Amino acid sequence: MSAEEILDVVDENDRVIGQAPRGEVYARGLIHRCVFIRVRDAKGRTFVHRRTATKLSYPSLYDMFVGGVVGAGESYDEAALREAEEELGVSGLPRPEPVLTFLFDGGAEGKWWSAVYEVRWDLPVDPQVEEVAWHAFLTDEELTERLGDWEWVPDGMAAYERLREHGGG
Repeated sequence: MSAEEILDVVDENDRVIGQAPRGEVYARGLIHRCVFIRVRDAKGRTFVHRRTATKLSYPSLYDMFVGGVVGAGESYDEAALREAEEELGVSGLPRPEPVLTFLFDGGAEGKWWSAVYEVRWDLPVDPQVEEVAWHAFLTDEELTERLGDWEWVPDGMAAYERLREHGGG
């Protein structure tokens, strides 16, 4: 994704108040929108990956969601489907189901509205090499074991904790 990509800038109530290039949104700490999609396979395992070292935010950290920023004028639902298909390297993904939204406060990293989704995908994946350095489908037990051992993206951890509180652990 380019620093020139245009994003909607939103307020604390998730109302669009303007638009700006992604690079400016990040540099100025403007509130924007992101989607997080938990992908499970036929066995109920969760897709987990390590981000590439070249990622703009949280390079080389682990994540249990695929996702990204919502483009200007794009709905959360549209972004969830687009981002999941892009990162997994698939097409024909069922529409991800919305679960919850929350305002993530990453301190110096900024704030963003976060829409959390779930989807099931039973076919092979071919993740984007620009986005994903490593991936696997992990059982809930395997994922839990690694929570304290691996360095996870903070926004993904916040989404995971909220999902667990919501009963989707």
